[in-house]
Order: sequence, then structure tokens, then C-alpha cells
Amino acid sequence: MKTVLITGASRGIGRAAALTFAAHGYETILTCSSSVESLLAVKKEIDDIFHTPCRALVCNASNYQETEKMFAGISTLDVLVNNAGIAYFGLLQDMSLQDWKRVIDANLSSVFYTCKFAIPLMLAKGSGRIINVSSIWGNAGAAMETAYSASKGGVNALTKALAKELAPSNIQVNAISFGVIDTDMNRCLSAEDMESLRNDIPADRLGSPQEAGEMIWQTANAPSYMTGQIITMSGGYE
Repeated sequence: MKTVLITGASRGIGRAAALTFAAHGYETILTCSSSVESLLAVKKEIDDIFHTPCRALVCNASNYQETEKMFAGISTLDVLVNNAGIAYFGLLQDMSLQDWKRVIDANLSSVFYTCKFAIPLMLAKGSGRIINVSSIWGNAGAAMETAYSASKGGVNALTKALAKELAPSNIQVNAISFGVIDTDMNRCLSAEDMESLRNDIPADRLGSPQEAGEMIWQTANAPSYMTGQIITMSGGYE
């Protein structure tokens, strides 16, 4: 049985990915930093429906010590899905240093931490897949989301560079650059802003978490020659 670790798995894309991997018979290790009840609900759903091994762990992926402690209890790993992340809406000039560091740590430093500890486990197996959840704003940039855009741009660059490091070891590293997915992260937008955003999407709708979870699954099972790619899934929106 293969094992997948998914960060930020209590809701949205992370939850959908967890259910998808469990449906395909994977052992799932699910983490979140604060939404413990929601995470336990995902674990119960997996236990009740799929009857596959599942661990729910409280870990702030943006904290190095917590991540190190969590990995001390993991002996094998086939797939790492770096999904944990936060958003920040506001003008850069009004952003505090604390908020800047919080976004960068949650969205970018967390990827470094988990990869650092996952790689030795994958090297021991002689194979592995790392999938980083990114955003179209990491390439195009978004006004009022400068820190978020910068963090996802960093994730894209980390993905490409790490893929080159690990390709000789049969470990593939890819990122999925999602467009607007219907998750809680976007619920802070007003109805008017959401409608305007929807009108700019050629598909005329938001993506669903289930579609995002399926895309993560497909990327984890793509031919091994595919690595170092930033795959866009945005309903045609750029």
C-alpha cells in the first residue's frame, strides 16, 4: 500500500485530494494547523467509506520544529502534496512585516520544510512524487495579493529547481497552478467581486475542489518523465 501526506487537508482542495487518494487505496496522512474538528471529520469520512489507513496529525507546516517532529513518526512515503497555504488581501503599503512573514512562511517556507524531510524517505524507496499546490497568480501576479503572488512564484521556482535535483533519483516534482477554485479561501470576496471574477473565466464558473483533487491524483500518477512542470488548471483564465 502506498502512502500520501497531504498538508492543509481539513477542507477545500486538501480534503478533496485526501478523499481521492483514499478512494484509490492509499494510506493517507493528513495535517492541518488549527481546524482540528474538520480534519477529524475528514479522517472519519475516509474510515467509514474507504476503510483505508488514515492518520490525522495537527502540525503547523510553516513551523520547522513541528514539521520535523511530525516526520519523525513517518517511516515511509510515496507522495507528498504541499497544499497548506493562506491568502492575504490588501495593499502592499499597508501590509505589516508580521503579515508578510506569515504568508511567506505558510505558502513557501512550509514547502521547503516538508520537502526537506520527505526527500530522505523517498530516496530510501528509490522513487517518489512531490506535488506543490500553486496558483495562476504565481505567474501573472494579482493586485491586492502581492505577498500571495510572490509566495506562489517562489513555489513555482522551487518546483523547477528541485525537480532537476531529484530527477536522477527517480523523484518527480511538479506544481499545479490553480485558477479560482470554490474554496473557503475565496469566500472573503464580495458577491459582486465573485461575479466579476466569474465573468472573466472562459469556462464561466469556478473550479470545484473535487476537480482539483482529481488533478492532483492524476499528476501523482503521470508518467515519470514528467517533472519540473507547472501545470495550469484555470478554466481558461490566465
